[in-house]
Amino acid sequence: MFKQFFDPTTWTYTYLIADKTSKEAAFIDPVNTHLDTYLAFLKQHGLKLIYSFETHVHADHITAGGLLRQHTGTKTCVSQFGGAQLADVEIQDGDIFMLGNQQIKAIATPGHTPGCTSFLWKDRLFSGDSLFIGGCGRTDFQGGNAGSLYDAITQRLFTLPDDTLVYPGHDYQQRYVSNIIQERTTNPRLAGKTREQFIEIMSNLNLPAPRLIDQAVPANRYCGLDENERVQAVEMRDVEVALCMMQMQTGTTGQDLVSIAKQNITEVNADMARKLLAEGNITLIDTREESEFAEGHIDDATLLPRGTLEFKLNTIPALADKSKAILIYCRTDGRSALAAQTLQTLGYTNVLSLAGGFESWNK
Repeated sequence: MFKQFFDPTTWTYTYLIADKTSKEAAFIDPVNTHLDTYLAFLKQHGLKLIYSFETHVHADHITAGGLLRQHTGTKTCVSQFGGAQLADVEIQDGDIFMLGNQQIKAIATPGHTPGCTSFLWKDRLFSGDSLFIGGCGRTDFQGGNAGSLYDAITQRLFTLPDDTLVYPGHDYQQRYVSNIIQERTTNPRLAGKTREQFIEIMSNLNLPAPRLIDQAVPANRYCGLDENERVQAVEMRDVEVALCMMQMQTGTTGQDLVSIAKQNITEVNADMARKLLAEGNITLIDTREESEFAEGHIDDATLLPRGTLEFKLNTIPALADKSKAILIYCRTDGRSALAAQTLQTLGYTNVLSLAGGFESWNK
């Protein structure tokens, strides 16, 4: 499955790739103002977003990567040379990403910025701001280098098969697609040009600064998150790092971590949980997966899978007040114990876990 989105305000193309069998999907260069459109499309087709790729740290729009992570638990992916903070994956040249049976390859194409990356899927190249239709990205800010861009395009992209389709990051005439042979033979900045001639061309473009550069670049260095969202993301990252460090330093297993978590949280049995829910003024959270939830759940529970819990807290208004009572459950009680400990670490002061989980509730 393939879908091309367009943002007319910044002339930005966003791409979705998905594997129809596994329903796993990825976005390339999502724009924050189109978040609702992306989420609706994923829901409509029953897709699970695995990756949100950036071709570089953009200066002309703010990415939706961080917001997609909050809503779906996707991994944000930016080049190791991009200068971004809080990304889940720092992309290296040649990295392969799988969506079911679909393979996406990262190709380092520095020049517009040092961290520019193109992505190759089947016969389709997503070239970001490195290669446009009849043009290329500018090289006069963000550490750009015209010589590096020439080398990346001519040695890495123009060596791909002639009929490889080229999907750019932008097009200001709203053209949708080109191919390698067309760009290699007709692109006015590159066709028949030596490296020196290309550098001369790029040195004399005299373009105005991007309109949103002062807002976009700082935001995109943090996956498009605002200041409050960045603080929460840092807190969540600290929690995950602490758990990983505990495992490495103590040799603890996942079950050991559950046992440790239970020593630091408050559990209630099913009878007490029913009483608390009947009294009201408590938020009920189901930390299982969507498929488990669909098979049966406690009335009025809000689905918040353990794997995405930290990223989606901001999407649930009832969790805005960290002093309000929260009751968490899963199938038994392992995931809910870990989730309760995480919420406590993030400042929630009245968190309960249902001992025995949904199985106990049913019994």
